[in-house]
Amino acid sequence: MQVVVVGSGYSGTLVANRIDRTVQDARITVINPRPDFVERVRLHQQIAGTYSAATPLAQVLREAITVRVGAVDKIGDGAVALADGGRIDFDYAFVAVGSTVVPMPGTVAVGTWEGAQQARAVLTDLPGGGRVTVIGGGPTGIETAAEIAEARPDLRVRLIGSAVGGGLSAGAHRRLRTGLERLTVEIIDDEVTEVVSDAGQFAGVVRLRSGADLGSDLTLWAIVADVPDLAVRSGLAVDARGRVVVDEFLRSTSDARIFAVGDCAAVPGARFACYTALPQAIHAADNLARLCKGRKLKPHSFPYWNRGISLGRRDAITQFTHADDSVRRAYLAGRGAVALKEMGTHSAFSSARAGVSRF
Repeated sequence: MQVVVVGSGYSGTLVANRIDRTVQDARITVINPRPDFVERVRLHQQIAGTYSAATPLAQVLREAITVRVGAVDKIGDGAVALADGGRIDFDYAFVAVGSTVVPMPGTVAVGTWEGAQQARAVLTDLPGGGRVTVIGGGPTGIETAAEIAEARPDLRVRLIGSAVGGGLSAGAHRRLRTGLERLTVEIIDDEVTEVVSDAGQFAGVVRLRSGADLGSDLTLWAIVADVPDLAVRSGLAVDARGRVVVDEFLRSTSDARIFAVGDCAAVPGARFACYTALPQAIHAADNLARLCKGRKLKPHSFPYWNRGISLGRRDAITQFTHADDSVRRAYLAGRGAVALKEMGTHSAFSSARAGVSRF
């Protein structure tokens, strides 16, 4: 049986390794645009130079798995069409291409490996007193601004968002802003309407809806809200955001031979996070194993219990949630939250590499 996995982030890597462990006689091919596994939840550390977020796929995928480095043009009708003209047939396929970032012109996208590398290079050359602007008030923006401010206290870091930390409880929200202020991050609750860059570089003027113009020596776009258009190009059923519409077993409603997991899958109630992608990957891989054994498939369900946000290496927020991801009043901050966040991040990597659940 030929299985193709498109994408080797957290969910794709876990799917491939788990199928290799559990499905007898499966011949697995992983297609990825780069030869490395990227710990996306550590890209803010990659930018700040506090961690190397890339590991060769050969070190995270099981030995029997074939790796094809390249881009996918379309998937469907039992085959994957590659951008280089190649074709790989499959009995079952998994779409695990994750989410992506479409940056505003004049900014660097921090939610991609290429953007993180570019941002790191510019940041390394930025002299003391330089102004770094991070656009995006969600976890990606918060973690990026905090990591840079802690690693480079000689820089002036500002964070702009319409509602910085808005998804937290009132107490966690206040503690978050206190943590950012301790790192001397300037918080601006506003919307960016335009970035006017100097000669194609990432320095220039950031214009706000309020009418203010802010000078910036490096402007980073930290809003992760899009998915690759592979599913759209392939003619699969998608939702308004371009995510693959799946049934309760995580199979495409257009083609039952295709599973979709992670950020690119329209799983009801799921948010962009490896926290949700990994359980989906485990469940989809196990459903394939059930299919191969003639057993009944199980519907996917997943209860939330927290959201974690790092504030540099020595501070963090853990927001506790109800099972439906609505926030509780309770939260944890400081060293305890740091330990929980680091444990979760490490578990995500080790789970993907081992093909097992470590949550």
